[in-house]
Amino acid sequence: MAVRGRPPLRSSMETGDNTIKDIWQYSHNAGQEFDPDGMNQVVDWKRTVRKETGPHDRFSLGSSLMGESPVVRDEVQSRTFKRKSTNFSIQKSIQLLDEAVGTPTPLLRSAKKTPLKHSTYMPRPFPSGSKFDVSSTLGATPGRSMMVSPGSMTNLSMPSGFGENTLNSSVPFTPLRGPSALEALGVGDVTTTNVALLLEEDPGLTASSGLYGDFLQALKAHPSEHQVFDLVASYTTLCTDQVTLLKKLLNRATPGQNKFSKTLGVLNLLDQEKNTWTLLGSLYKDRLETELKGDEEAMMVDQLGKHQSEKQIISSLYDRDETTRQCQLVIDWLERIAAEELENYYDKVEFFSDQSVAWENTLHTLQNRSAGMPSGLERPVVTEMDPDAPIRQRRPLADLDREDEVRLLKYMFAYVRAGQLDEAQRLCAKCGQAWRAATLEGWRLHHDPNYDNLGPGGEVAPIEGNPYRDVWKTVCWRMAQEEHFQLYERATYAALSGNLRELLPACETWEDYLWAYMKIMVDMRVEQELRVSSTADRALSELPAGYWDRVFTTEAVFQELQASANESVQAEAKEHFHLIQKYLILGDVDVVVDEMYEWTKNANSRPPHHLVRFMAHLVLFLRTIGRCTKDELCVAILEAYVHDLIEEKHTHLVATYVVALPQDLQVEWYARFLEGIHDREARQGCLELAEQAGLDIPRITKLVVENIRTKDAGEFSIDTDAALEAATSEEDRYKIEAIDWLVFDPSQRGEAMRQANAVMRTFLAMKKHSAAREVFNKIPPGSIDVIYKNWQMQTGTSALPAENDNAVREYLCIQAYLDAHDSFNDWFEHYHNSKPTKPALHQGASFTEKIAFEHRERQYETEVGRWNHTLMLQTKTTVDRIYNVLLFVDGGWMVDQREESQTDESRSHQMALLRQLCLPTMCFLLHTVLHKTTQYKECLQLADIIASDQHGLYRVFRKDELQKLLQLMRDSSIALLDKNMDPLGYDIK
Repeated sequence: MAVRGRPPLRSSMETGDNTIKDIWQYSHNAGQEFDPDGMNQVVDWKRTVRKETGPHDRFSLGSSLMGESPVVRDEVQSRTFKRKSTNFSIQKSIQLLDEAVGTPTPLLRSAKKTPLKHSTYMPRPFPSGSKFDVSSTLGATPGRSMMVSPGSMTNLSMPSGFGENTLNSSVPFTPLRGPSALEALGVGDVTTTNVALLLEEDPGLTASSGLYGDFLQALKAHPSEHQVFDLVASYTTLCTDQVTLLKKLLNRATPGQNKFSKTLGVLNLLDQEKNTWTLLGSLYKDRLETELKGDEEAMMVDQLGKHQSEKQIISSLYDRDETTRQCQLVIDWLERIAAEELENYYDKVEFFSDQSVAWENTLHTLQNRSAGMPSGLERPVVTEMDPDAPIRQRRPLADLDREDEVRLLKYMFAYVRAGQLDEAQRLCAKCGQAWRAATLEGWRLHHDPNYDNLGPGGEVAPIEGNPYRDVWKTVCWRMAQEEHFQLYERATYAALSGNLRELLPACETWEDYLWAYMKIMVDMRVEQELRVSSTADRALSELPAGYWDRVFTTEAVFQELQASANESVQAEAKEHFHLIQKYLILGDVDVVVDEMYEWTKNANSRPPHHLVRFMAHLVLFLRTIGRCTKDELCVAILEAYVHDLIEEKHTHLVATYVVALPQDLQVEWYARFLEGIHDREARQGCLELAEQAGLDIPRITKLVVENIRTKDAGEFSIDTDAALEAATSEEDRYKIEAIDWLVFDPSQRGEAMRQANAVMRTFLAMKKHSAAREVFNKIPPGSIDVIYKNWQMQTGTSALPAENDNAVREYLCIQAYLDAHDSFNDWFEHYHNSKPTKPALHQGASFTEKIAFEHRERQYETEVGRWNHTLMLQTKTTVDRIYNVLLFVDGGWMVDQREESQTDESRSHQMALLRQLCLPTMCFLLHTVLHKTTQYKECLQLADIIASDQHGLYRVFRKDELQKLLQLMRDSSIALLDKNMDPLGYDIK
């Protein structure tokens, strides 16, 4: 809580203000109980004095601290005890400062804090860019509004020595959130894009969505077969960059959010993909190079009697033994993975010690005892400081040294696991254990380059390796079995000596187990070769009996992993990428394809989109190198990827991957994709992409329209009882817009007309005349001429084939019908809704009203005359258009004039049904028009046309429709009789 009367914090931290120094001095005033009000008075008084005396009397906080720090103890004391009182004072002063300025700082409060056991437990702040920078490892603590970083106090004129050795020894720090925290985390600058990604529902999926396009660009940039491994390297780089980005996002994220757990899943998936591409490139590059050598492999040169060093023997082994060489490639791959993880290793020894003295706390205890000073440690420890003392004396080190020792050994094993033995040796030497670094040196194969020839001018080259490597290896084996050694120490020497039983307990993951088995297997093969081919002057020492107990093959290694006693390893062995890696290592491509195919067909657990993307590109890689034998299954995997691209709306990618499918499937999948494209410009763009990819656009667009118009379509039927006009639904609108796919290209105008006819037939059967008219309008004017010109350009003749000719005729039939129907609607509207209303004069009207009535009556007569004239014209037009349908030339309406080579039975059936539906309706409409306009004689003439054998219209009438027609004719005859004419319309003489 802020103290009453204190100025704000900002004024206390202005340039040249030593308020913090005053608080520090007040807190160190011995023998005085802390009084906040008293401290405020002292601080205010000193500030007033400074203002009066001027800036030359001011001092920095650092100079004050260095001048008034507690007296340093005797030199024999360890640094832990030297810092104890100073640490306490610093913590006390920071707490006082916190309370004085009124800004609570939870991280800096030291009340009830457990004192540090070891002064070097807290990491020292390394310069920015240092390889030991820990800011990216420690991360951020949620829920903190005020944090302190190692360098945040340097603005207060703090000496570098104090900041590094004292403050960070006593007060833990956590990087800030916000922009400064991101820089401290080492994740790059804050950008609008990255911040936007953090706000996404699934940041990982959003951030990685660009991989689909990136992979396509890489594929296009490496089109030839000889670039296939450059392509794999590009894939690896893309995944690596994406993994780096996702790690940055996770570092910036608030822990505990569900959406970032999804991001972590994507990160793990892409990390495994990156590792798999690396393995694939390494293994298959070696395998293809081996195949290229083929029979050209030279016969083994007789080496009998010729001296060979161990290095030369094993080099020859790797050259000729494909299995051993590829197992070593797998080991190198696994070690590379571990090396990448080592960069973020959380328990680095450098964080906890900066001394090159081994077991410093034990040494300090022994020095104190030898000087007769109380050490504060009553438990017995070793009395000698040689490396074998703990084992020989059966006594422990000091507790803190034991913790440091475990940490060192674990970190050393991590280096061994990553294949970085040189770094492990450097680490041991840095921690004052050069003797341990020396124990790691004996693995190198012996080689004397001077045996064959000397260097230039007779210069002698240095001898490499260990001539007594066999003896060293036996000793390592025994050390690995020493029960008194720590787990990771035994595992380190087990890895160097081929002791699998002692190595496995230190392994945790599937990769660790695979590395252990592979390393032991290669080690056995190397030892076997050395003992068979060695030309050394002495016999090699026998390896321990347990060394040869189990001889593994690659297949047996994976069986062991699958049956591992470690349940987590068993579970990891069943993961998708681990199964793929397994079969790639075994070289069993067919099983890889089988597994991936089964994953894509599992509807209950469909693989993630990124995994499907990887599988598709793996199939393309296998095709390129000629290793894909199960083409049907490979096609199914590619189909799954195309399906994902369509589902995820990657419209610019679909065409390229559809090309990888067989031609029939190309048409099917791209047509399915185009069905979901509705915007006209987007449709044009998709067709351009298809053209660039070399797809069969005419077949595709035809199938698109066919798929859309037949979707959810039942059996074609007519409903004579339906309303005269049905409404257009959204589904109908979708079918109408589908015709656009065929009108982009003039060369497809014939197909566009055929498909439009098919859609219009369906609409006419459902009495959706407005929808049919919209379809008709989709066909551009002049399309018939375009069809004739296209055919003439192709064949040199203007005579269309029967299929196109019949389509054009059907198109004209539908046009005639729609024109007739529209004309009747216009007539009906004019007849019933446009007729003028006769004015009426009410009784008792005045003279003025009568005059007005006469005026309205004359106006009414004029309008009636105009209406009658328009009705006469509209009637004539309607009658003519209906007769155009009923008396359609050359065989009748909706009747093909030419017989096609392959008759479409469905189309013929539909046209026949439309004749049965539409022609009687046209007859009834014509009778209505004629009867309403008192053309009774023409009504009876209609009966003659229907009964005529020339047109055969009576054949399309049902019995009930004929009865209705006769009833209408009866009504017209009665009307003629009422006009003193005979029933057939002739004058009665």
